[in-house]
This record gives sequence, C-alpha cells and structure tokens, in this order.
Amino acid sequence: MTKLSDLSDLKKLFPEAEGTYTPPVEKKSGIAKQYLEAHFSNKGRGSKTVTIIKGFEGSPDALKALAKTLKQHCGAGGSVKDYDIIIQGNMRDKIMAFLKKEGHQVKRVGG
Repeated sequence: MTKLSDLSDLKKLFPEAEGTYTPPVEKKSGIAKQYLEAHFSNKGRGSKTVTIIKGFEGSPDALKALAKTLKQHCGAGGSVKDYDIIIQGNMRDKIMAFLKKEGHQVKRVGG
C-alpha cells in the first residue's frame, strides 16, 4: 500500500481520471413554472382576511408542497381547498415576490 502525503500523490494513483470532474446537477423542485393569480378575500370567514392562490396545475402532492412552502415563508397558517391555496392574512405582496423569485408568473387580482 502506498502512503499519500498530499493530493498530488492521489493523482498519480488515478492518472486517467485527471480533468474529468463534472459538478453535481442541482436538484430542481418538482413544481413547473406556472401562471398563478393572487386573490384577496374575506367572504365567508367572519371578516377575517385571507390570500388565495388560484390557477395551480399539477399533482395534489405538488400543490400541498407549494402550500407548505408558502405558509413557512409567510409565517402564517393556511390550507388547500379545491386546488386553491388559502393563506391566512393579507400576504399577497410577500407571496407574489416569493413566487416570482421561484419563476412563476403571478397576477394580482381583486381589492
């Protein structure tokens, strides 16, 4: 067995591998870039305001994952109902900035 004193000794052991390093591929989220609408509503909620994200197309698991990410980003509660993401409070600006940063197209709708 050969004793290695520095990295150049390691190159001598594997001369054919020199210069063949490929950087790891960054793992992308499973959520495709989409056109979403950010609504503001307080109807049917005892005058409590909520932000509703509509227009998501994809699997229910991807929808739940996006909802979880948005809730954590806003520090607010929320839920998923009928393919809409409902976040408690008026968080449209914060959510829109986050979704745009993720590459989605977001339109502000309503009040």
